Amino acid sequence: MQNLAQKPTHSTDPVLLQTNVTTALLLWQQFIARFLVATSQKSQDAQQSDNSFSTALTKWGVNLFLHPNAVMQANMELFQTQAKLWQHTTARLFGFGHLSPDMPAITDKRFKHPAWQEHHFTEVLLQSYLNLSTYWRTLAQTANGLSEEDAKKAEFLINSMIDALAPNNYSHTNPQVWQTILETNGENLVKGMRNLLDDFQDGQLRIRMTDMKAFELGRDIATTPGKVVFKNELLELLQYTPTTTKVRQRPVLIVPPWINKYYILDLREKNSFVKWAVDQGNTVFMISWVNPDSQHRDLNFEDYMQAAIAAMDAVEAATGERDLNLIGYCLGGTLTAATLAHLKAKGDDRVKSATFFTTLLDFAEPGEIGVFLSEQQVGSLEKRMDKNGYLDGKDMGTAFNMLRANDLIWSFFVNLYLLGNDPMPFDLLYWNSDSTRMPAAMHSYYLRNMYLNNCLSQANCLTLSGTPIDLRTIDTPAYFVSTHDDHIAPWRSTYAGAKLFAGPVRFVLGQSGHIAGIVNPAAANKYGHWINETLDENADDWLFDATKVDLSWWHDWNRWVATFSSEEVDARIPGAGKLEVLGDAPGTYVRQKI
Repeated sequence: MQNLAQKPTHSTDPVLLQTNVTTALLLWQQFIARFLVATSQKSQDAQQSDNSFSTALTKWGVNLFLHPNAVMQANMELFQTQAKLWQHTTARLFGFGHLSPDMPAITDKRFKHPAWQEHHFTEVLLQSYLNLSTYWRTLAQTANGLSEEDAKKAEFLINSMIDALAPNNYSHTNPQVWQTILETNGENLVKGMRNLLDDFQDGQLRIRMTDMKAFELGRDIATTPGKVVFKNELLELLQYTPTTTKVRQRPVLIVPPWINKYYILDLREKNSFVKWAVDQGNTVFMISWVNPDSQHRDLNFEDYMQAAIAAMDAVEAATGERDLNLIGYCLGGTLTAATLAHLKAKGDDRVKSATFFTTLLDFAEPGEIGVFLSEQQVGSLEKRMDKNGYLDGKDMGTAFNMLRANDLIWSFFVNLYLLGNDPMPFDLLYWNSDSTRMPAAMHSYYLRNMYLNNCLSQANCLTLSGTPIDLRTIDTPAYFVSTHDDHIAPWRSTYAGAKLFAGPVRFVLGQSGHIAGIVNPAAANKYGHWINETLDENADDWLFDATKVDLSWWHDWNRWVATFSSEEVDARIPGAGKLEVLGDAPGTYVRQKI
């Protein structure tokens, strides 16, 4: 694909440059016109929208007046760092660089391009921005007297504004953009504005993180061979084709989240957990959830639980084995735990082991996503969902992206709209952009009962399908794998959830984050993990006593799950059991788009 920012340097054509700049300005005017129309159309909705962030920021501003000493200290530190910068800059300008005070090394990857270091102006601009960032982040933490909720919201909003105002996000303050304008005679500006107009659809800017035409389900991603062997209103059940002549007796059923789609665990052959698990001799089944629309508005959390139980019944029909091993990922893990507690109350012991990937069960400390989850915000969201009967998955994706704005918003903004590059093909980002909707009733139940009231961690606080549930009754052997840098399911919170179970629990902490730490192929061993045979009372004590292993956790899990599947049987071919083949994997539900 064309990458305008990497074109070879050539002499600038003033006429062509002027023409392209003029064209880019006209395209920018088109964008502004569309934006203003969209803004006016949304004015009524805006009046009903959540204002908790602005309220928290106002309270923070008032609070600053009550802490003049903290403000004075921050002002003094800013003055000192700026004075040091001006001494350094003056010494360099007059050729006395050897006498200038040492400046801190720039480690921020937003400013790694050499152009930032080539001009005195950009050096001053960059270092001043970093100094001011430190200043405002320090003030943002001056929150004595505020509620914890208001303090976190104010700090999040201030940090978001700091990130948005970074000089690399603007063409007139980004030297890499200046260089690209000269090298391409302004073609990057024209291409960037066209990208901007293309991405501004239905009154919203949806930044393309990857080339959505570069992948096709079943061809480039979600390619592990298998068949659809069961289907109902909520799910399709995939049974994967074995690659070994013998398989472990107990099949494995994977319960993925219905936020995004199942194939995060089956991206491409080289990083597919599904393909790897099949190659280890497992009979693997995968739930592929429906992408709900208005007709599914009343589906509730217990409907998903009953669908998961129906999938277990289907696994038995397909294999003849009632016993099985379960895997739940993120929200799918939350559902798995609730289902286990329900089955326990019913005297159903078919699940012989349960694995949880980055799963929250105790929501007392939900992490950064908590800034979006107050009573007022959930109420506002419920009003929006009531209109269509669902939450648009792209809206949820935007919230998660805002938690890592520099990586997931602004880096793409610069690349697409300022440098004028095409989005690069990347399987993980394709999956991330292939979002799903959330049924209104289910999502409201989930947010209120899990995040707001933390009911799942409390005995008999939840009743599912007429049965009160208690996670403390679960004695199924469990394997919890969490990731050290997870901002969606913080590992210390997942650790608290792991301690709720009554049965034996193995807790493993992987490196990296919510996705990369899980999709960590055994063949690559890119990230290691920590193990500790003892489940200490405190998560930090557990980590202090843990042993680091420089391998993917996949190896450890395979040894663990093998202890619950010691017997082997002939490989099971999809359709050979009591269930007929309904179609080829990856099925039809996964292809449904928003």
